[in-house]
Amino acid sequence: MSNIQNPEDKKLSDFKVLNFDVYGTLIDWESGVVDGLESLLARSSETSNWTRKEKLDAFEEVEAGLQREHPDMIYSDILANTHNRLATKLGIETTPELDQAFGQSIRNWTPFPDTCAALAKLSKYYKLAVLSNVDRETFQYTIKRLESEGGKFSQVVTAQDVGSYKPNERNFLHALREIKKNFGVEKEEVLVTAQSLFHDHAPANKLGLKSSWIARENVFIGRNSPASYTFKFITLGAMADAAEAEFEK
Repeated sequence: MSNIQNPEDKKLSDFKVLNFDVYGTLIDWESGVVDGLESLLARSSETSNWTRKEKLDAFEEVEAGLQREHPDMIYSDILANTHNRLATKLGIETTPELDQAFGQSIRNWTPFPDTCAALAKLSKYYKLAVLSNVDRETFQYTIKRLESEGGKFSQVVTAQDVGSYKPNERNFLHALREIKKNFGVEKEEVLVTAQSLFHDHAPANKLGLKSSWIARENVFIGRNSPASYTFKFITLGAMADAAEAEFEK
């Protein structure tokens, strides 16, 4: 399923580089967060019956605040501190060991079912790049999962490399400079590919970048933004199929 939103009637085959968000787009970030918070939230009668959305809203409020306060803090530490601060806010006892375990849990978060095969297919037609709110060490665990079916990333830019977190436009400008240096590709041939309207599509709009919204179902974080997009697909697999159909005409 696709939805062309701009008047230029762009085609997927007009682009040379796909610049991916990872956690939320390729990796099931929300399930990782909810599963990781389960033992904490279960210890309070106030939070034990929270809905999935309530859990994610509480997490996002604390996590986003920490990213603004500490843009140079690595993401695994952001997660550990989010666990600690959320526990304090809710009046639930925690320990440094539990906080750290939540921070390290990102290493085990899994791809969406369609992700790896779609990346393998897309890598036949594009350079695949990453722009992710993560640290370099953590991403080494994730990339092994993502490349397990043959898809290969040619460039990785993390929040740690830039010293700030998306939606800061600095992150996108840094990625564009690296794409120009590494591949000789200008921004007009770069397609931002992401789930979060807030973290990815809104800054892409401001910078004049085209984007593909991977509008995964039953996802909450990053949806509250008036951002526009060039293409829309419900899964990355659907985007990969559409790209293959264009390139193989």
